[in-house]
Amino acid sequence: MSKRFLRWIVLVFLALIWGSSFILMKKAMFTSDETPIFNDTQVGSLRMLIAAIALLPFALRHISILKDWKTLGKLMIVGFCGNFFPAFLFTYAETGISSGYAGMLNSCVPIFAILIGVLVFRDKLTLIQGVGIFIGTIGVVSLMLAGQNLSISGNWTHIASIVCATICYAISLNTIKHTLTHLKSFQIASLAFFTTIIPSLIISIQQDVIGTFQTTAGASEGLIAIIVLSVIGTAFALVIFNRLIALSSVIFASSVTYLIPIVAVVIGLSFGEEINAWQIASMCVVISGVFIANAAKRKKAT
Repeated sequence: MSKRFLRWIVLVFLALIWGSSFILMKKAMFTSDETPIFNDTQVGSLRMLIAAIALLPFALRHISILKDWKTLGKLMIVGFCGNFFPAFLFTYAETGISSGYAGMLNSCVPIFAILIGVLVFRDKLTLIQGVGIFIGTIGVVSLMLAGQNLSISGNWTHIASIVCATICYAISLNTIKHTLTHLKSFQIASLAFFTTIIPSLIISIQQDVIGTFQTTAGASEGLIAIIVLSVIGTAFALVIFNRLIALSSVIFASSVTYLIPIVAVVIGLSFGEEINAWQIASMCVVISGVFIANAAKRKKAT
């Protein structure tokens, strides 16, 4: 198998993993007939706790890095903005909107990442990036307005929670890009999760996840969804992403951004979720804006 073909296989595989995370959140909270299992806070805390435990051996191997207080603070920003807060924001959102729509809204991350890079970290903004951001912003606003036909009983708070989550992701990405380049990606990920393990444990205990598991019908299936989401969708996906970068480049690996919402929509439709044409069109506008905004980087990379 050629290296070129292999990197495309890995890219698609990674998109399938991350794109399916949205339906896994839904399956962790509801049975197929919409009977509640774990609540959104329980799913968020368990997801973080299990993922942190899965990465704990790697974090302990590099624990000495945390002796530097400045690095510790930056890793905490990555841990909480890049993982902890979005875990709860997304599960809350999916109590009121479809997993496919959540995947669409997640496509806003690159737009916010560029904006925060320019506004906070003083990245230079090229004309083509400005055009891409403008188009992407139109798509983001349209995508939010398209949420008027929601899947369950959602309202604007569910949409806003995902927008907040994507902003958190953007903050994390810029923190890594501008302040943590001296660390390897696996060190960043494992140590970032390590900083969230105690609050994740406390919330899991406070939310009585063990009691819910023992008394709620369908809890076993819900827990399996959470474990797959945590271990496969987080720890294993990170290994795959690192492998993809090694096979290609950061620019090529970041193109998974275009595939994730598509996978989320297709999976959502296969589970009977309703997606309207306005939502799909808005998502395409966002992705087009992201594509244009990254055009300069792609040209430079080639």
